Parts: sequence; C-alpha cells; structure tokens
Amino acid sequence: MTTDKSPRYYPAEDVKVPHKKHVVVKQNPTKLRQSIAPGTILIILAGRFRGKRVVFLKQLASGLLLVSGPYKINGVPLRRVNQAYVIATSTKIDVAGVDVKSIDDAYFARSKDEKKDDEEEFFAGDAPKPAVVSDKRKADQKKVDAVLLKTIGAIDMLEGYLAAQFSLTVKDKPHLMKF
Repeated sequence: MTTDKSPRYYPAEDVKVPHKKHVVVKQNPTKLRQSIAPGTILIILAGRFRGKRVVFLKQLASGLLLVSGPYKINGVPLRRVNQAYVIATSTKIDVAGVDVKSIDDAYFARSKDEKKDDEEEFFAGDAPKPAVVSDKRKADQKKVDAVLLKTIGAIDMLEGYLAAQFSLTVKDKPHLMKF
C-alpha cells in the first residue's frame, strides 16, 4: 500500500506544465429526426416565434433546420431552428418547387461591420438601432413564399392552420396528443 505524501521541498517559482495537444475530431453530420422531412409542418417550441407553425424546407450543413412561415401568413421569416426545439406534425406539403440551394449557414452570418459600437454611443443612451433586413433577404423571402403560398392555397384550411398559434392549457395532455 503506497501513500502519496506531499513533498518537503517546493520550487520557488511555479513550474510550467506542458499542455496536451488539443486534437479536433471531425464531427459526424447531425442526424435528422425520422418524423421530419422537407415539407413537414413543424411547431416551434422556444424563442421569439414559439407556438408558430412553420414549413420545413431543408437541413443545413450545421445540422440546423431551415424553416419559413411563410412570412405573409404568420410572420416567420426564413430562419434556422434547432430540431430539439420543434415538434413535427403529421401534416406535409409539397416543397419540390421551392429553390433554397443558395441558402446555407453563411447566408445567416452577421457582417463584421456591426460590432463597431464605441463607448460614447453606449453611454449616450440613444435608442437601439432597429435591425435592417437586407434587400437580398427580402427578395429570397418573397421568392420562397410565392411557391409556398401557391401550394398552401391549394390545400383546404391549411392557411388558417399555419396562422393559428399553438398552445396548451391546464387540461391538455401532450403525451397523449397526436400531432
């Protein structure tokens, strides 16, 4: 039986211990939930648009889901959502005509120019600047919405379903619900 005693001598200065090399392991792509396929209607559970029903368009390289409201129906723009924060419903629509090849994770990246706020602006107490949506985003939103609205309009009562807010009351039992 060995006991580890503390040494009687301590060096005058701390000895630097070499760090282990950090090896970056390539991550596997995120697996898409079986119930989610392009065209599936999803319910967003968290964030600014919680309770909104949206249309799933595609999975991005980062593993996030690309969804759209459409904006005209329920105010949800083209947006990335983590699949942990959605419920997939059994309702599906055809999104074959929607062209979202140009939209990827870099499309949602913020520009580097936004972070040039200096201390004087901060302490001046001015109202925060409103978010400015680029013309490219507006054009892409209109292009995607045009195809989605045509498809949604062909299905009876689907527009009202997408516009309706999802919520639970005290007597609702979500574990017994079929979405």
